[in-house]
Order: sequence, then C-alpha cells, then structure tokens
Amino acid sequence: MTKRAAALALLLAWPLVAAAQSDPSALNEKELAGMRLFNQSCRVCHTKPLLTAGQYGPVLSKESLGGDEAALDDFIANGAPRMPGFKTTYSGAQIDAIVAYLKTVPPQGAAPK
Repeated sequence: MTKRAAALALLLAWPLVAAAQSDPSALNEKELAGMRLFNQSCRVCHTKPLLTAGQYGPVLSKESLGGDEAALDDFIANGAPRMPGFKTTYSGAQIDAIVAYLKTVPPQGAAPK
C-alpha cells in the first residue's frame, strides 16, 4: 500500500473511530484520566486503527459485561486467558477511572450522545 493510499484510508476511517468515542470535553476529571489510561494500554487491542486492520479484543463500551462496573473493574484488574490483568500496572483508583471512562462510551453502532 502506498503512503498516499494509507493516508487516505486513515482519513476515511477517522470519523468511524472518533464516533465510537465519547466527547472529551464532556468528560469529568476522573473519566478524562480513564480515557488517557485506556488510550495508553487498552486501545491497541480494543479498537481498530484502520478499517482493514485486525482487532484483538472486543469493542468496549458502557454495555461491556452487562454494564456491571464491579465486573469491569475485576476483569481489568485480573485479566483473562487472552488479556493480561492490570492490577500490578495500575492502582485501584486508576482502574476505577478506566471503568468510569468506559461508562461514557456508547455501544458499537450507537450514535454518541
């Protein structure tokens, strides 16, 4: 793929990626901190950088794990067979911030509010 084609693909995919996120200006301090941590450690597996790229983990939103904040917190902290736990990487407050951010992300295909 040429550089021009790759740049075009990124420009075409950007609205889809942006639409799946919450509006950062509408986030409180905790949610904004959670968004930064999500971008740092989670985005690589839980979002698609391009329409043609693979995605390793499921799309995350406020409806992930039935919207149960305690379940999300436990899952992020302890991980799963295909996902590392982050309890040694992030404090409980940081994991809570990631969960708070996820609670602002609309489900896939839903229009952001």
